[in-house]
Amino acid sequence: MPTKLVTWEEIVEWSRGLANIIKKSGWIPDVIVAIARGGYVPARLLCDFLGVENLLSIQSQHWTEAAKAEERAVLRFAYVIDMRGKRILLVDDIVDTGDTMILAEKFIKEKWNPLEVRKAALQWISPVAKIKPEYYYIEVKEWIWFQYPWTRLEDVTSFIKRMITEEAKTAGRIAWSFDDIVKGFKDWYGIEVDRFFYEEALENLVAKGFLDRRGEAYIYRGG
Repeated sequence: MPTKLVTWEEIVEWSRGLANIIKKSGWIPDVIVAIARGGYVPARLLCDFLGVENLLSIQSQHWTEAAKAEERAVLRFAYVIDMRGKRILLVDDIVDTGDTMILAEKFIKEKWNPLEVRKAALQWISPVAKIKPEYYYIEVKEWIWFQYPWTRLEDVTSFIKRMITEEAKTAGRIAWSFDDIVKGFKDWYGIEVDRFFYEEALENLVAKGFLDRRGEAYIYRGG
């Protein structure tokens, strides 16, 4: 699976570039709404770069495991607020299918009664997205999983789980050393993360009962 390991420095650079695109359009929002959870950091940075003080969030969720989607987007903890007369910028980290942004925009328009809603994202995967946001910084023409710094441990845990599950099913393998997992991770995903992410991810998988730890070996339990 093609994966891009994104740095904090790139996030700041991309968010600043996105803010400049928005400024050049001549439109500045009254309120920025982050789509939780991926939109939190870009939305806060856009507040800074655009000089917008009002920041809210709404949780519209599709990806429940790294690069693995639920059947449909869902809105969690929906609440209603009066946004009459307000221009809203709805922000997410990436628009892939676009389902989460479509759902969030529909809810905000119907329930919050804003003057206007526009959409922004750091990346827009144009071949698969159902919508095109008004503002985006990078158009991605071939699908890739952007591994953002705020989901690193979560994604590494999911990636290791998937790798072990596949190897257990296809090769009948049940045991791995720490070094086996690190090497396999690099081979599978083409990226390398700091050692403590592997350590924390494996601790999580043991705690959840997916793996057993026996000496230096990690034993597949399944589930």
